Amino acid sequence: MESSIKTAALYARVSTRDHGQDNENQLIALRAFCAKSGWTIAHEYVDRVTGKHSDRAQFQSMLGDASRREFDAVVTWALDRLSREGVAQTFEHIKVLLGYGVQFVSYQEPHFRTTGPAGELMIAIAAWIAQQERVRLSERTKAGLAKARKAGRVGGRPKLVV
Repeated sequence: MESSIKTAALYARVSTRDHGQDNENQLIALRAFCAKSGWTIAHEYVDRVTGKHSDRAQFQSMLGDASRREFDAVVTWALDRLSREGVAQTFEHIKVLLGYGVQFVSYQEPHFRTTGPAGELMIAIAAWIAQQERVRLSERTKAGLAKARKAGRVGGRPKLVV
């Protein structure tokens, strides 16, 4: 099925601009992968925002272009770069792409490609793991804030005195 892919769209995402995160590391590898596969890169979509919501500007732009069949596949570094919304929503995004005739390819995870026989099962497992990681991160953050409050630290902006 990968032989039917002629054009690809790259989708890269990092959660924040801070902490040294950069999409370029992903894009360099994805460009080389497409060149090695003989695929022309039609578009590059880059978001710098959390993957727990699908209202990301470049993500929505990618879906719109996919609906017009501007490319044959969406290539990401890993499944969690596409979405961290959980199994159902991640599957829905991939189902939408497949409905447009667009394949999903994970560079780091060949077993999560829709071009392979076990792709759907493995994508479900990975989407669940990504969602659980997001939940654990949220729980750790809340626990840290609760500890700080218990120690007397008041978070947030200073009160505005009028």
